[in-house]
Amino acid sequence: MPVDQAKLQDFVGKALGEWGATLGVLLTFVGDKLGLFKAMAGAGPVTPEELARKTGTHPRIIKEWLSAEAAGGYVTYDAKTYKYTLPEEQALALTDESSPAYIAGGYQIMMSTFKDEEKVIQAFKTGKGLGWGDHNNHLFEGTERFFKPNYVSNLTSSWIPALDGVESKLKKGGAKVADVGCGHGSSTILMAKTYPNSKIIGFDYHRPSIEWARKQGEKEGLKNLSFEVAGASDFPGNDYDMVAFFDCLHDMGNPSAAAKHVLNTLKQKNGKWMIVEPFANDKTEENMNPIGRVYYGASTLICVPASLNENGPGLGAQAGEARLREVVKSAGFSKFRRATQTPFNMVFEASP
Repeated sequence: MPVDQAKLQDFVGKALGEWGATLGVLLTFVGDKLGLFKAMAGAGPVTPEELARKTGTHPRIIKEWLSAEAAGGYVTYDAKTYKYTLPEEQALALTDESSPAYIAGGYQIMMSTFKDEEKVIQAFKTGKGLGWGDHNNHLFEGTERFFKPNYVSNLTSSWIPALDGVESKLKKGGAKVADVGCGHGSSTILMAKTYPNSKIIGFDYHRPSIEWARKQGEKEGLKNLSFEVAGASDFPGNDYDMVAFFDCLHDMGNPSAAAKHVLNTLKQKNGKWMIVEPFANDKTEENMNPIGRVYYGASTLICVPASLNENGPGLGAQAGEARLREVVKSAGFSKFRRATQTPFNMVFEASP
């Protein structure tokens, strides 16, 4: 077959752009780690020497870093003054942890996948998978930093209110909630702070994450909050008013067993299972977009290997509503509906 030279050049150009972007992930991670962006935020134009003095770094390397970040559009460069500026928009996304646009944690997640290169290659070869807890520690911290702004923006303001009758019970008090697969506990702590008269329990099988979550919970001084080491198919307790799974059902080795266990732990009259999953359409071709690309990439490196590590079905981050409905309904739930959504997440409600 003859080669279309124009298409070839387009592809090589695309690859070139991605080389810069890939190197930019590491450079941005370094900027976050060393506090370079925070030092630039609100400081106006700075020289490499000024930034190096503020951050205790080497001015020559900082000059090269600034030039790379300017070429990538992360900072701006003034050729007349030889100074660099971090625009307000980039500062919001890279330094303001209270902003829903905060994305620095995403770079930390990506760095964890680079560090796990050999483990990932073995997972490709053997199909034995790669357990969540076997990843580099950057994954656990980065995941909390990346997902927390989304939870702060949506969890108690729109997701829980979209569930039938749940918010009123949580506000009234006396309700009991299980946050399963809670990781470092940002979602658990948020619910405990918002609903102080209801009991919120975070569960995760990854002990280091639970230990981290406990420390964060102690700092908050919340009396209605606790964390326990337990898996999705065996977490203790019953008569829960709500069980929540945040971005984790598709990772599990046995999502069907997890669904059945949730059903057995819920209040049978009006208990609710809230399932938050990455946004996905049911057909692969409908996910060929920038968000789908990120999710498929993360799913290849993290989600599917985590499930296969436990001989699971490998639902993946782009499982889609139909596949998730099948898992939930086959476990015995009578109702399953999409309660709400964002460009990045689908929020489902399941009832006994």
